[in-house]
Amino acid sequence: MKRPTRILAASAAAAAIALIAAGCSAGDGGDSGGDITLTFWGSYGNGGNSAQQDVLESTLIPAFEKAHPGVHVEYLDVPYDDLLQKLTTSAAGDELPDLVRADLGWVPRFADLGVLVPLSKEMDDFQELADATYPGVLATNLWKGEYYGLPLDTNTRVLISNPAALQATGRTEPPATFADFQKMASELSGTGITLFADGGLGAWNLMPWIWSGGGDITDADVTKSSGYLDSAANVKTLQMLVDLYKAGQIGNGIVGNEGAVSTSEGLPGGNYATILDGPWMTGIWAGQFPDFAPVYSPVPAGDGGSISVVGGEDIVLTASSKHQKEAMEFIRFTQSEEFQLALVPTGQLSVITALGEKQVALDPKLEIFTKQLETARNRLAIPNASEVDTILNTELVPAFEGTISAKEALANAAEKIDELLAS
Repeated sequence: MKRPTRILAASAAAAAIALIAAGCSAGDGGDSGGDITLTFWGSYGNGGNSAQQDVLESTLIPAFEKAHPGVHVEYLDVPYDDLLQKLTTSAAGDELPDLVRADLGWVPRFADLGVLVPLSKEMDDFQELADATYPGVLATNLWKGEYYGLPLDTNTRVLISNPAALQATGRTEPPATFADFQKMASELSGTGITLFADGGLGAWNLMPWIWSGGGDITDADVTKSSGYLDSAANVKTLQMLVDLYKAGQIGNGIVGNEGAVSTSEGLPGGNYATILDGPWMTGIWAGQFPDFAPVYSPVPAGDGGSISVVGGEDIVLTASSKHQKEAMEFIRFTQSEEFQLALVPTGQLSVITALGEKQVALDPKLEIFTKQLETARNRLAIPNASEVDTILNTELVPAFEGTISAKEALANAAEKIDELLAS
């Protein structure tokens, strides 16, 4: 997933904790009758001293330990870019920790290696916990009929607009539909402002358009892409993007042009009217562009509605853990209101559907993101999911360059994904 550093004020997190402390507790259970230590790896600090890591280590872990006498949690923060390699090496040497905060794209990979515990088989209350989460996030833990983790935190992409660009078109609201999105392109003609920009054609970038356009990337069982990715609905959606690109209304960063103005600078700088991005952008712009007041709205709706993509992390239990009972208690704690809401002010979104209103009360800017999560979906939950991004970027760029049709590009990508699914 896209995972920029999200560092907000620790004082905001402290305010959230004070707000919820009176009504929340970690619960009882998990006492092994003797001191044991659970090891937990993740990237809350992304290698630094962030507000997320501070809340975890200074507030949440102590709360769990107080409620579970004799159980200690030893957290190791690993830079995100290093964590996958560390986990891969440790799995090969049977040196994994008890618990891992895993990028949601990694769970099928490690489940396929046999190093994770299928929680849906081993936790008596798994279904109750699972039912409380957003379906799109929960689905990232599914591999060969079992769930190997539970959602820990999440995010999604929404349409973010420059209010000056909206004003230049005489609009009071961002485009709400595909048709309105295309109409805004013509309204921007002559203004020097490009309608939209993104940083590639991987699943993170493309799937909100595909799903909202009424299409998909594979069948429901994730066994075949041909006939799905190259469907008429997807051809229509991709052609819309290609036509806008050829008209100069989509920035060339979408085809991998390294010289393109970044979306994080181009939107507040007036280069782009709209982008798709996540809740962390608020914190980024607060430091770099303090006077910028973006407008957040749902992904423009096509024939399939308004559907975005989920990002985030899951929590998994390793098969090598010698303290699985206690580790499952910590997993249960991560699904609690106390744990989930304490991290909202640090840039995370709760995975628990019932906490949506309380999340928005803590940070009103999260209202659109919270609403978008109700329909947001997961990218392919397969061990080699990263290769799907390579295929999409490689096979679809020629359609934007005009060397092949949208139909041919999608068919070529579907054929390559079929080979990947069969391997």
